[in-house]
Amino acid sequence: MSVVSMGLPSCELGVTLRGATLRFRMTSRFFLIGRANLQWLLISKKEEAGDLDRGEELTSMRLKAGVVQAATVGGNTVATVDKAVSLIFECGTRGAQLAVFPEALIGGYPHGARFGAFFGGRTAKGRDEFAAYFESAIEVPGKETATLGAAAREAEMYVVIGVIERDGGTLYCTALFLGPDGSLLGKHRKLMPTAFERLCWGLGDGSTLATVDTPWGKLGAVICWENYMPLMRMAMYGQGIALYCAPTADDREAWTSTMRHIAMEGRCFVLSACQYLTRADFPAGMDNHVSDEADHVLMRGGSVIVDPMGDVLAGPDFGGETILIAELDMRQVARGKFDFDVAGHYSRSDIFRLDVDALPKPSVQLNTEMT
Repeated sequence: MSVVSMGLPSCELGVTLRGATLRFRMTSRFFLIGRANLQWLLISKKEEAGDLDRGEELTSMRLKAGVVQAATVGGNTVATVDKAVSLIFECGTRGAQLAVFPEALIGGYPHGARFGAFFGGRTAKGRDEFAAYFESAIEVPGKETATLGAAAREAEMYVVIGVIERDGGTLYCTALFLGPDGSLLGKHRKLMPTAFERLCWGLGDGSTLATVDTPWGKLGAVICWENYMPLMRMAMYGQGIALYCAPTADDREAWTSTMRHIAMEGRCFVLSACQYLTRADFPAGMDNHVSDEADHVLMRGGSVIVDPMGDVLAGPDFGGETILIAELDMRQVARGKFDFDVAGHYSRSDIFRLDVDALPKPSVQLNTEMT
């Protein structure tokens, strides 16, 4: 997007978007809300005139979003990437411009695994199981992210997808952001794995808390029980997040209530994706301490899409693998913030303040300059 001209007091604004120039003439007060890429354009007070009619204006502020509820192909990263590519294409055929996938879809969420661990000891078989899980993880960037990016480019959509990232000898639960041009726009590493997850996954740092720009607003991800960390939510609200993605492994009834609360608190759209996972989808060579019955449901989904006023637009779905589709009216963000902006006019920065350390925290840093 580029601004061509803007004159006062006639208030003529020209915007170039995808090679086309759109011009607006304002006869009275107007507001620009948002940032680059024409996130929101609200023209208030009476008339709009020029080359863009009212229908086109409203269409530019609407987004069709998909939330994918699907399972990992147990122990087979290549097949899981292929499955994800097919699902990206399916979302595209249904008109989605954004697709959100579950936590740890690529690499797997090993619900029911223990890796032979107990207080004071680990078994040899458990170490073998972890080695197999480690090999199922992917490097970021890497060949798998390139394949997923190519699918996003072909479908011309933004994609948020959960992966198990391998970095050195440590695994991270990570959400990737892919652009419609196929680029890897960024990633978020889970800051605080929950309970037994901490045996398998490392802790992310503040350097991956950033959001990414889209034509409809800021896009970001908060993974599973990170959503119960109030300060982390506030860090996202403070960046003006409009599309709040919540890949998760939590399939409880209460999760929908959490998502509705966050949507209302942040005055943002919340898109939560959970796997529908059976024992048959679990790696065959790994012990499962929930069930050995192939049809036993380990995670039952519950994916949901919620608008900034807390209204459920799609889901929750507990019936199996599915894709939820909803049209998001991005004007709802501004409507909601009219009376509540938790990081703006409804905050008390004279009393409360959150400082976020967004610097990377490597364990080893080699200094090559003499001091």
